[in-house]
Amino acid sequence: MARIDYQTLLDNALKSVVKDALVHAQFNGLGDGTHFFITFRTRDNGVVLPDFLRIRYPDIMTIVLQYSYNNLHVSDKEFGVQLTFDGRPFFIRVPFSALVEFKDPSVDFMLSFQPKPQNASADNDMELPLDEKPDTVPDPGRVVSLDEFRKNRK
Repeated sequence: MARIDYQTLLDNALKSVVKDALVHAQFNGLGDGTHFFITFRTRDNGVVLPDFLRIRYPDIMTIVLQYSYNNLHVSDKEFGVQLTFDGRPFFIRVPFSALVEFKDPSVDFMLSFQPKPQNASADNDMELPLDEKPDTVPDPGRVVSLDEFRKNRK
């Protein structure tokens, strides 16, 4: 019989708190000094991020939702938001599975997560719609080195 993975159960429950906070912000906005610091892994499956940001933040990035964000959309598995970088608006999509940390300093609230390692296949910034990707990612193939090929011929 398989053991109960309490860490995963706890992370999923806490991520629903993040989702509910983002849904509240989506429909009511953020007021009274409320702002969110959201830290996520940039290379997890389903993350949509402009390439120049992925170069700057190859593993982990923190975004701030406070005054200048637009088009916040929250689904059961992810959220998407338009933020301004270098004076230009860009769309970011983050699956809840990629979250590392969520903070609301206005009320001294913080949650930390232990995301499970995933294959790095983050999407580019041209894929804007939420929840339109299939749950499975096609296998990109296997890279075979010449040394491996030579070993098989002997």
